[in-house]
Amino acid sequence: MNILVTGCAGFIAYHLIFTLLEQNHTIYGFDNFISGQKENIERLNILYPNNFVFKEFDLIDFEKLNKFIYDIKIDQIYHLACPASPPIYQIDPLHTLDTCYIGTRNILEIARIKNSKILLASTSEIYGDPTVHPQPENYWGNVNSFGLRSCYDEGKRVSETLSFIYLKKGIDVKIVRIFNTYGPKMSLNDGRVLTNFITQALRGENLTIYGDGSQTRSLCFCTDLIKGLLKLMDSNINMPINLGSQFEIRIIEIAEIVKSIINPDIKLTFKPLPSDDPKQRRPDITNAKKYLDWEPQVGIQEGISLMIKEFKERVKL
Repeated sequence: MNILVTGCAGFIAYHLIFTLLEQNHTIYGFDNFISGQKENIERLNILYPNNFVFKEFDLIDFEKLNKFIYDIKIDQIYHLACPASPPIYQIDPLHTLDTCYIGTRNILEIARIKNSKILLASTSEIYGDPTVHPQPENYWGNVNSFGLRSCYDEGKRVSETLSFIYLKKGIDVKIVRIFNTYGPKMSLNDGRVLTNFITQALRGENLTIYGDGSQTRSLCFCTDLIKGLLKLMDSNINMPINLGSQFEIRIIEIAEIVKSIINPDIKLTFKPLPSDDPKQRRPDITNAKKYLDWEPQVGIQEGISLMIKEFKERVKL
């Protein structure tokens, strides 16, 4: 098949594209490198020079997007474009919002023109700081529309709205709400909790915890998530589906795991909690189990160990 991947230099996209290329599909990808990593593209080009076609441009530019695949039959689209790390998407919040609205509308229009199946990568952040726990897909969320995170949170919510509109137009749209995902090839500087802990620990620095560390996350290893994305794309499901780990862990416990693997003597430093930072996060994956026969398999100790092993090759000491 011919498959188009937006945001193809990102961490999740890298693992997805690698899997699809191993299945002998032809991948057309593009990225603007706001958060994507050029080394990911370089590696894919080396490994699969005949099946991976890349162009650098911005999803907001419909003319370049349409020109890129104008004469090509596109069977599937994985729409992964948009920075997911708060420190990155808050640098230019207008562009983040444009990516979520204009960019998503552009790629849905391409799906309409090409009659392609499309999977939208949404996020657990559409639930905001949840008052329902764990979060099922029918929970409408507790999102601040007037805050630092709103460009991303509300942006992803409007992306889902656009997907619903195009679904009603007859486009086969899938929506995945991705909960915290981690693993090798994450950007060293993306600013999220686990990458921060690992890079700090490898450099012998104190681990920075925002708040008292009691807030929770549910960490899903990247290979598990990719299996879920592929299953969802191949399904007949068009409602939003949560994909993530049901193993909930406190931030301070994540720090202790990283310390235990790298250096138990490293100290913790505590700083104020950023505004609108969710206090708890765990998906209800009943629907993923029921409709996709999917649930995560990689344990957190194993996953973090694999991530640290790969990070050691990239962190400059």
